[in-house]
Amino acid sequence: MNAHRIFLPLLAALLLAAPALAKQPAQAECLVPSKPGGAMDLTCKLAQKALQGKPGAPGLKLSYMPGGIGAVAWHTIVSQRRGEPDTLVAFSGGSLLNLAQGKFGKATPDDVRWVAGLGIDYGVIAVPADSPYRSLHDLMDALRRDPEKIVIGMSGTIGSQDWMKMALLARQAGIDPRQLRFVALEGGGEEFVAMQAGYVQVVSSDVSESGLYTASGKARVLAVLSDRRLPGALATVPTAREQGFDVVWPLIRGIWMGPDVPEADYRRWVQAFDRIESAPEFARMRAQIGLYPLALTGDALTRYIRQAVAAYKQQARQFNLVREH
Repeated sequence: MNAHRIFLPLLAALLLAAPALAKQPAQAECLVPSKPGGAMDLTCKLAQKALQGKPGAPGLKLSYMPGGIGAVAWHTIVSQRRGEPDTLVAFSGGSLLNLAQGKFGKATPDDVRWVAGLGIDYGVIAVPADSPYRSLHDLMDALRRDPEKIVIGMSGTIGSQDWMKMALLARQAGIDPRQLRFVALEGGGEEFVAMQAGYVQVVSSDVSESGLYTASGKARVLAVLSDRRLPGALATVPTAREQGFDVVWPLIRGIWMGPDVPEADYRRWVQAFDRIESAPEFARMRAQIGLYPLALTGDALTRYIRQAVAAYKQQARQFNLVREH
């Protein structure tokens, strides 16, 4: 009888504890909405590395779902996987630009849950290491003379952030962006592979995506689109502003989740990223992949995203790129 009295409360306690235990899976998923090798891939790998071995943090496996610079992953999560408590999705400023332009349909920033911004990246214009173009002026002069001769690799299509960067630079150089020859590719990794193969002569890309190729001596950055020179490996590269082109293009990189993720699970992930972003080793990991400091999570990140989408929409309207729904 005594054993029976002890067993029932113990069983009840275990049953009550079971849901809490289930909230800490052995493995969670980080969905990369592009092919391997680009900055979206690096974003998930940074999260994976930062969470590794942390008390209570699950392992993070990477899955790839390319298409539409985030559109396929967005619609898959929002329509089919809305409440998965341990599925994270990488995003970038490019995703937000497409959202602002209506390329995700009627979607708005409030359709998903924004978890963490892991860092800030900056646009770059890069060429092969043996390119005759030694500066942004050289490139723009060549484009003015014969825009058909130079093929520019970009991630996405017309209106993507890579297109916008070149369009803004071209307009300041007195070139109609519609005269430029672009090749649409899926992710930054493909851009640099295409440039190495000689299919494109220039890429409009980002610091994090260019690092592997500049470090190996296969590519040269002509300009960084930051407000001042960047520290580290690109310290000797002038900004576009220094070269007479007033174009600055920062872009956030981070993580979001489905709209129906329970509040407790959402807050659990927000707190996990709060902890790792305050750790000294995270700053080192972030710098290694070419990202610069930004620590925004949860509600603060959500406010930032809303403001960023509104600003991108205003910028895109200059080129008649916003699809009104």
